[in-house]
Amino acid sequence: MTDDLDDLKAAMQAMTPKPDDARKRANLALAQKNFARLQETDTAARLTSDARNTGWFRGVTAMFQSISTKTALTATTALFAVGLVIYLPVFPMGPQFETPFAEDAASGIDAPVLALEQSEPRPAPQAAEAPQAIAGFKDDAQAGMMADTASLARPQMQRSKRSVKYPTPQDAPGFQQFIVENTETFPDAETNPIRVTSEAPVSTFSIDVDTASYSFVRNAILNGQLPPTDAVRIEEMVNYFPYSYAAPATDDTPFATHVSTFQTPWNSDTQIVRIGLQGQMPDMAERPPLNLVFLIDTSGSMKDAKKLPLLKQSFALMLTQLRPDDSVAIVTYAGSSGQVLEPTKATDKATIFAALDALDAGGATAGQAGLQQAYSVADGMRAKGEISRVILATDGDFNVGISSPKALEEFILTKRDSGTYLSVLGFGRGNLDDATMQALAQNGNGQAAYIDTLNEAQKVLVDQLSGALFPIANDVKIQVEFNPSKIAEYRLIGYETRLLNREDFNNDKVDAGDIGAGHSVTALYEVTPVGSKARLTDPLRYGEAPSGLAQGEMGYLKLRYKSHGTDESQLIETRLPDVATADDEARFATAIAGFGQLLKDDRFLGEWGWTNAIALANEAKGADPFGYRAEAIQLMRLAKTLQSQE
Repeated sequence: MTDDLDDLKAAMQAMTPKPDDARKRANLALAQKNFARLQETDTAARLTSDARNTGWFRGVTAMFQSISTKTALTATTALFAVGLVIYLPVFPMGPQFETPFAEDAASGIDAPVLALEQSEPRPAPQAAEAPQAIAGFKDDAQAGMMADTASLARPQMQRSKRSVKYPTPQDAPGFQQFIVENTETFPDAETNPIRVTSEAPVSTFSIDVDTASYSFVRNAILNGQLPPTDAVRIEEMVNYFPYSYAAPATDDTPFATHVSTFQTPWNSDTQIVRIGLQGQMPDMAERPPLNLVFLIDTSGSMKDAKKLPLLKQSFALMLTQLRPDDSVAIVTYAGSSGQVLEPTKATDKATIFAALDALDAGGATAGQAGLQQAYSVADGMRAKGEISRVILATDGDFNVGISSPKALEEFILTKRDSGTYLSVLGFGRGNLDDATMQALAQNGNGQAAYIDTLNEAQKVLVDQLSGALFPIANDVKIQVEFNPSKIAEYRLIGYETRLLNREDFNNDKVDAGDIGAGHSVTALYEVTPVGSKARLTDPLRYGEAPSGLAQGEMGYLKLRYKSHGTDESQLIETRLPDVATADDEARFATAIAGFGQLLKDDRFLGEWGWTNAIALANEAKGADPFGYRAEAIQLMRLAKTLQSQE
């Protein structure tokens, strides 16, 4: 006689789809991963293995434990099988999750918010079906992950000026797909236009020593994406690299000026004017004591491995460079701000390391309260002759208190005159608020950098520590007047967010960029000589040409700066030189400018493309002790391939 359980087993095998263990494990792992990343705070209770002994699951467990007869076991198993078979056609057992970045040991980049998309319309499970849906998973905790993930769905946001495309899995037709929402923001600035010299002969801008844009561009390309065009700031890409400009011959001026003119690589009928500044490197053995306030974002959005954990490692590197008379304090901000480390001498590294290691992420982002407390702590640490600096480390997501770049800018302006500098370090991807970070750094007389790897932390916080923390000249402004009888048109390559009015140049109350010890700064103009066939505008019928000694000059350069600790600016003047052969430093800077234009706006490059940029950078690479230039060439090669896929 056939056993009843054997009959039931045969029926279930005929009605139940064949299991796929590999897919099940992959789906459950992805569900767990996305659930973990969606948690904004650690304060809420989390599901654990104990959950299976409570509630609905406890009742089912008790029921099975009470069964002692063959008949009862057959009946209850049949009920379970019927519920499973009824539910399976309704809810697909293989939701697919997509993230814009493949997480691996090299990148580890994931964006934190998910939005639900249906590749094919499907009816959503009703509330009454929840127990059946849970029964389809290995345990109730995994079922809860899926339910919570779906409840957090929201529409996808578009990125600025370049949409990121994510491939659809080909082996999962008709399955639910999750697309990462990207809320990153960048300053919205149009590319500098061509200027007609006879109409606007004077160009004025503030120097910029930030490097955040290059690091962000690198991060995007290495993760298989071209960056949003607004994220590409060409001056920050050019100034990411150190250049071997000669330092000042004497201590009379804080920096030396290097100007050259040479043929444009992408247009034989135009010329490049390169302006290079090289900061003096004072004797750092005599530097004043340094008071640092680490203002650390510990909000829930900082959970990612490339955010708070990398931040801790980065500051640990920096601490090894401090001296016994330097001091460190730590202020954090999340749902509220708080001081977690009183001012502590750098010699007490164990205490500082312990305070860093104890930090955890959770809560909203009270940026205003954190800034206020950090400045208050810095004010209390400062003594005569010492340098105080707040170092803000964040993903830029200010969502409590002051949140707009304009409001934050006004707040920082009121604090800048106290003598405390503000530098900003960005971490992570997905919700990076680059616009806010730029506003803070520019108005706080500090530098903005983006740290995506420990190597970048080494560059910014160890190799270039003196330039980042010790200013030698403040409010450095550049003004160039082009001769309309020699130059028909010109354009400034980059510096769109650093432009100044002509009258700002002589106004010492107008803020501008600072140069740190040993820093170099590079700016590039593309100019079109009078009579060149490259001219894009018609000459004026009644244009006025200069006379006298200035007739033969291409243009004139003026620089204003304030020596550190003074309020009155000083002036440097020099004429623009005639066309000559470019050195390798100028040619490499131009290759990087071409790199940025190919990513951002290539309308001025004609037929000059990736192959040309790569060749020029290779030819002009020169000495490259840390491999930064070789890395840039590899990025160009990868960007060329990525762009061909668009």
